[in-house]
Amino acid sequence: MKEHTQIPKDALFIIDTLEKHGHEAYVVGGCVRDMIMGREPNDWDITTSAKPEEVKAAFKRTYDTGIQHGTVTVIVDKEHYEVTTYRIEGEYKDSRRPEHVSFVTDITLDLSRRDFTMNAIAYHPVRGFVDPYNGKKHIEQNLIKSVRDAKERFTEDALRILRAVRFSAQLGFKIDDNTIEGIKACKHLLKNISKERIRDEFLKICMSDRPEAIHTLYELGLLEYILPEFIPTYTTAQNHPHHLYDVAHHTIEAMRHTPKDEVLRLSMLLHDIGKAKVRSTDKKGIDHFYGHPEVSAEIAKKVLKDLRLDNQTIKEVTLLVSYHDYHLRQKITKVYIKEILKVTGEVLFDQLLLVNEADARAQSLDKLPMKLEQIAYVRKLKEEIVVNHECYNLKMLAINGGDLIKEGIAPGKAVGEALEKALKYVIKYPEKNIKEELVEYIKE
Repeated sequence: MKEHTQIPKDALFIIDTLEKHGHEAYVVGGCVRDMIMGREPNDWDITTSAKPEEVKAAFKRTYDTGIQHGTVTVIVDKEHYEVTTYRIEGEYKDSRRPEHVSFVTDITLDLSRRDFTMNAIAYHPVRGFVDPYNGKKHIEQNLIKSVRDAKERFTEDALRILRAVRFSAQLGFKIDDNTIEGIKACKHLLKNISKERIRDEFLKICMSDRPEAIHTLYELGLLEYILPEFIPTYTTAQNHPHHLYDVAHHTIEAMRHTPKDEVLRLSMLLHDIGKAKVRSTDKKGIDHFYGHPEVSAEIAKKVLKDLRLDNQTIKEVTLLVSYHDYHLRQKITKVYIKEILKVTGEVLFDQLLLVNEADARAQSLDKLPMKLEQIAYVRKLKEEIVVNHECYNLKMLAINGGDLIKEGIAPGKAVGEALEKALKYVIKYPEKNIKEELVEYIKE
């Protein structure tokens, strides 16, 4: 194998420079795993026997990244590379970080502290692989296996529990049975992990090729530490001609049909989360979920705040969840579409159509052609509205507050009410969006 041909020349330069100064150096971790799998690594991490001060002495441009843990960033041209001294770690008291680290000179000791065997491989362009835990073999077997004792690794840093599921989602690997047992034994330690760190791992699962890994989170009892509100969806059946699955499996199937966009994936994840609270069954045994978009939007807002998502994401996801079944509320007309555009704007409306499509593809397949046809019809009407510059918000009105004040309307609430009346008028009669006509309409 010629994996070293993939290593950037700058990384090779760092390794060569350190070795000329009498130290060992290897590329290590995820980049080696990706190299073996034929994937393009995102980052190239280097590990070395050199102490941090020796790394800094060997290069002109460096800065301290995590100097207490032995990490120095080396700058070569415009690229930044993290170089970390071989180390072993002391006691973990908070399930997050060690109390102290000790620098060592043996690469195998350094590899012994890493999370999974596939990430505990070092590679040197001349000496080849250092693989004390059979990581290469496990990669070939598509297996995620803890280094040494799983319980020890998860007790050290409980976030590794979610990393195991995340790697499974991203790589399509199976989690080793002993590692699964370690997860079950240590899952309670996730309560010690910050919401931000949990969020980051969970979002990577949601954005992966296999969002169905959320089922693994449920099966292993991990959802209660991430998204407890989703758990009831697994026991919420949908006995309805339009549905194939319970709410949870419908949701994940819909996520699989959604582009890898954070707002879209989160919207699909949460669009039906309120169904468990509103489910009712009629005399024919058919389930109904009246009002579930509003309930789901309320839950979504709380969930996203708990996960420390930014306000813009929370706003967009909540809107998409609120409106995801607009097409079931009343007859589709241009006026109705413009009323929705007024709230969502054009970009979010386009995302709403993607939500509709993903939702439909996760329902009864015999009704899919009809639903896709309706979505295409909505898209056509929306495009006509845009091309014809039909007004659907206050900014597009041919008049503004200043025009109305000039016509004698007192500044304040009355101006706002008049503009809303004018907007409602031109949404219904787009050809009337002319300044003179609107002034006359308001006067009347």
